[in-house]
Amino acid sequence: MRDEQRFMEMALRLARKGLGRVEPNPAVGCVIVREGRIIGRGYHHRFGGPHAEIEALRDCAAQGHDPAGATMFVTLEPCCHTGKTGPCTEAIIAAGIGRVVAAVGDPAKHVAGKGFARLRKAGIAVEVGLCGREAALLNAPFIHFARTGRPWVILKWAQSRDGFLARKKTDKSKWISNTQSRRDVHRLRRRCQAILVGVKTIIQDNPLLTPRPAMGKRPLRVVVDSRLRIPPYSRVLDAREYPTLVVTTKQGLRNREDVAQTICARGARMGTVPLRQGACDLGVLLTELGKLGVQQLLVEGGPKVLNSFVKNKLADAVCVYIAPKKLGVGGTAPLSKTVQVLTNPNRLYEAEVVRFGHDQCVKGLIRPITV
Repeated sequence: MRDEQRFMEMALRLARKGLGRVEPNPAVGCVIVREGRIIGRGYHHRFGGPHAEIEALRDCAAQGHDPAGATMFVTLEPCCHTGKTGPCTEAIIAAGIGRVVAAVGDPAKHVAGKGFARLRKAGIAVEVGLCGREAALLNAPFIHFARTGRPWVILKWAQSRDGFLARKKTDKSKWISNTQSRRDVHRLRRRCQAILVGVKTIIQDNPLLTPRPAMGKRPLRVVVDSRLRIPPYSRVLDAREYPTLVVTTKQGLRNREDVAQTICARGARMGTVPLRQGACDLGVLLTELGKLGVQQLLVEGGPKVLNSFVKNKLADAVCVYIAPKKLGVGGTAPLSKTVQVLTNPNRLYEAEVVRFGHDQCVKGLIRPITV
């Protein structure tokens, strides 16, 4: 059993190599073993490319090994449908694999146990659950989306040690976090299908909200703007390369038709959600983003937007970059206590603290995952 766990842990390590390249697909790794010896390994490299099981079977062939009768360790239930690639179950059956050990099932409607059923029908022994918690954590956004139809929401912000998100405009540098932290943010952006900010962030910072380098990723940029205050010169409205969605309310659309026309003329899209407690209804917005296929949503602020997601229990994870400096009277955009408490790793699940130079990055889940 210890050896089998080692093989599955290796498959999980392989799967992690695909993060940032395979989304919205799950990250999957696979190891093929005969008599305690690895004869093939592989992982899902990129969205639209061969799945992990196919890569592992090809690796077997490249090394001159016959996988017939071998055991396959895979981090997710093999697919049984034709999408961008053919069904992995048929390739496994054709290869003569004798046993499949999967960490977790695939909850997506087009799989959801059908992959296991197909393998069993073909006479292949199937076992599920080895390293299940680790596999569920690895693909938590994918699993959450498959179960709920809503995006997995990551709250991200950078702050000073005393809890401010921004400097005064008179400061020479607009950045709180360092270069290494900002590089990590771009890695995080590449894993998400959408990036969301409030209109105040657009007004104050005029950001692009793009991953750099893009590496083929084009996340949807979402601006929450209940009163349509977005300036017509905003860089985010240029949607030639990256799509943009400005979310407002019917009242905002009715009162600012001229702004709406400018937004559409620049290539961005408009969307409306109900007004709830004086702001855009974020719950409805998440449902609509889910319909657009947004599996992971990165919320980058500002303080009011972050607080709204926490207050309405709509956030799933946090990623906080904490600079060692104190801004004191030089700081603006202070965090609410509700959000500030999430910078404490002891208040998070699966928390980890990473150093980027002098910056400290706290990552974790707001609630525990379920396998």
